Amino acid sequence: MKSDNPRSQLFWLFQICGWVVYAILTELMIKVPSDEPWAIHIPHLIIDTSCGFLITLSLRKVFTYLSFVELKLKVALHILIVIFATLIWTQIKWITLQWFYGNFWLSMTWFDFGTWTSASLTMLSTWTAFYYGIKIYLDNLEQTQKVAEATHLAKESQLKMLRYQLNPHFMFNSINAICTLILKKESLEAVKMLEKLCDLLRHSLYTDPLEKVSVKEEIGILSTYLDIEKCRFADKLVVDISVENGCDELLIPSMLIQPLVENALKHGMRSGKVMQVAVAVEKSKSALKITVSDSGKGFDNSNTHKRGIGLANCEQRLKLMYGKSHRIEKGNLNEGGAWVCITLPISG
Repeated sequence: MKSDNPRSQLFWLFQICGWVVYAILTELMIKVPSDEPWAIHIPHLIIDTSCGFLITLSLRKVFTYLSFVELKLKVALHILIVIFATLIWTQIKWITLQWFYGNFWLSMTWFDFGTWTSASLTMLSTWTAFYYGIKIYLDNLEQTQKVAEATHLAKESQLKMLRYQLNPHFMFNSINAICTLILKKESLEAVKMLEKLCDLLRHSLYTDPLEKVSVKEEIGILSTYLDIEKCRFADKLVVDISVENGCDELLIPSMLIQPLVENALKHGMRSGKVMQVAVAVEKSKSALKITVSDSGKGFDNSNTHKRGIGLANCEQRLKLMYGKSHRIEKGNLNEGGAWVCITLPISG
């Protein structure tokens, strides 16, 4: 019964207190007015309450298992299970009472059956209603707390993004590339690069960190970032972006793909070699799959889970936003380089 889980502790508190109240009310409202002998109604009350206690514990186990079942089937199964548990509890109470009176078996009249079954059904239905009422309340409370955490983390992530994405080193390299273009009298290219740098900075500053954007918009800002990097690396950077039909309007967290690509460039580039980066967005019936791969150094085999702040930041955001309904996988390619795959539930 001991548990470090507050929800489990709360369940046991309500479970014990609820059945103690049931026993007291049954004693005061049914047993005492019925003039049953104390030697009979006290043991019978204990058996009655204990059986109800154990049956509802079983219902809790079954209800937990049914949480993964489709809604319509879940409702039907709940009704059948509660009725079945009611019949079992009613029979146990009736048989034990007859046994205490010395009757080995005495069949119930239809009146007794209706009365006893109605009482049992009312009790188990009330328990089920309270169980789900409290569960829904706690789920909503937990979700509210997660949203608050997500808000805090998202704001912190935005600041980190400005620190690791638009840091002085990146800004210096970009401005240096622009100056080089100006010295080469390629003013038009310099202006284009400066405009893209402004677009990226504007998006970083004014995009709501909690807002989900379309895949099309996310790919747009990623392309802006890559255009700047292509000006720096020229023919040393080759990028392939593939978006499957039907994915453009699906929603994903803003600035999700760009940090993964930046990590690939920042930690995977090999001096003097061409860096190939591929971004693929695909969907199945229920999931959106985003894969970023490169031909760089790959993950360090001794420490594959660390490759810059961007990947860790994405993992934290997705964990709070999607809970267990997302998946992040990563590894090294056989031909060299690294890959990161994010699977999200379809939204939009």
